Amino acid sequence: MCRFIFVTGGVVSSLGKGIAASALAALLQDRGFRVRIRKFDPYLNVDPGTMSPYQHGEVFVTEDGGETDLDLGHYERFTNTNARKSDSLTSGKIYREVIEKERRGDYLGATVQVIPHVTDMIKHFMQDDLSDGQGKPDFVIIEIGGTVGDIESLPFIEAIRQLRNELGKERTLFLHLTLVPYIASAGEIKTKPSQHSVKELQSFGIQPDILLCRTSVTIPPEALDKLALFCNVPKARVIPAMDVESIYEVPINYHKEGLDVQVLDFFGIPVSETSLNLGLWKGLTQIQNNATKEITIGIIGKYTLYKDAYKSLIEALEHAGISKEMRVMIKWIDSEDIETTTEEAFSTLMESLDGIIVPGGFGKRGSEGKIKAIGWAHEAKIPYLGICFGMQMAVVEAARRLLKLESANSTELEDSPYPVIDILREWVKGTSKEERSTKDDLGGTMRLGAYPCVLKPNSMVAGLYGSASQISERHRHRFEVNIDYREDFEKHGMVFSGMSPDQRLPEIIEFPDHPFFIGVQFHPELKSRPHTPHPLFLGLVEAAWIHHKNQNPAS
Repeated sequence: MCRFIFVTGGVVSSLGKGIAASALAALLQDRGFRVRIRKFDPYLNVDPGTMSPYQHGEVFVTEDGGETDLDLGHYERFTNTNARKSDSLTSGKIYREVIEKERRGDYLGATVQVIPHVTDMIKHFMQDDLSDGQGKPDFVIIEIGGTVGDIESLPFIEAIRQLRNELGKERTLFLHLTLVPYIASAGEIKTKPSQHSVKELQSFGIQPDILLCRTSVTIPPEALDKLALFCNVPKARVIPAMDVESIYEVPINYHKEGLDVQVLDFFGIPVSETSLNLGLWKGLTQIQNNATKEITIGIIGKYTLYKDAYKSLIEALEHAGISKEMRVMIKWIDSEDIETTTEEAFSTLMESLDGIIVPGGFGKRGSEGKIKAIGWAHEAKIPYLGICFGMQMAVVEAARRLLKLESANSTELEDSPYPVIDILREWVKGTSKEERSTKDDLGGTMRLGAYPCVLKPNSMVAGLYGSASQISERHRHRFEVNIDYREDFEKHGMVFSGMSPDQRLPEIIEFPDHPFFIGVQFHPELKSRPHTPHPLFLGLVEAAWIHHKNQNPAS
């Protein structure tokens, strides 16, 4: 029987519903259950693909090419299970479907309304495309984006209320994540915000079954009693969720507080402690806490003021660091600042780094700063990993410095007589050819999702990936390296070490005379997992440690 767990949030936004859903899924998985997690967002964008990272963080891309909320990255990392397009839904998708049906006449002349037409569509998507090769999962965890009381999320709240009536309490559970703040000046915990949040939820016809309470301090028993009494939740199901140093401690803490036990008890499922294995999570946190080696990686981008813009990148570096038993410190560098800083300050900054990453991005702003930093990394032999736009800017830098094409650039940024990066006009996926032009819509028109890449034998990346001669990685880009310049680049030492199977699209470039200089057209950070770090990040971290030791022999 497939059971649904609906995760809502109250009091403030960004409480961590995605981590809560992911940690609960990990605990249920560790007990042998099959779990699927989905994210329903109330904004009117069809997907986050056209949104600025400052608005909603990074865009996470699924294997099947869905542009989704960053929480799906947490889902994948905690459960080691690939998400699908259908696991991410927005109000924009819902209303588009409803309006298209109305235009076709599918509603047979009815007045189309939020209830029942929009809520019926939401319920349809909640229960659709759940099966895999083993059938439907035991649990479907659905995170409702936004904060209870937001007007745009009301159709989703109403939809889950209706689904409870249709499926029954034995198949549906409402988990409400709320904030229990500590007021330092008063020296006490405050439960009133949570009480009001639950009251708001109750006004929409939903009574939480479990209350998950985010807090920075231990919640005293009398406060838990008050929450249970005024929120109409059994005390055993008022679960503290203490702040932690690492998100990978969350499953351990949730189990310690009894969350997984209470979920199973609610559904009448017998609980056996012997079926739970937390060893992997405990191992991760022990390594994190005991690591003595330390390196500094500079991330040079244009969204460095908002770290969620690079969430998967941060996690991928942490995974590699854990595997190598070292701390990876990140120095955030705004690429625009590089363009205006003095040469002395720039040199001092670069010399403080053990490795450099230029991540994905779009647009001209800060691009010259990235190119300058890439040139330094190349000449100073600092380990470098360029991801998507970071690979493209590495190609532009090489064209200017090695090929002496001073006005070389990407046609995304300007018209250039030497377009070493040009628009991705066509490619073949499966049996269909997809074409793009500069006049296409921005949303959903990029090369998205998993594509194969053939590795060059005996190259650096071939060594990092091990025995694989062909790999599959996730893409999100509209421009590509212009293959017409390949021969010129190869004459100057650049190796095209990864190509699409038809040899038309450069996927990976590297310089063999450099300790570690690799650019990839795809996004390797999207496939990194805490227990299985991505080989490119393992290679970067290892190379950065060697560089660190060479620069600091006493370390």
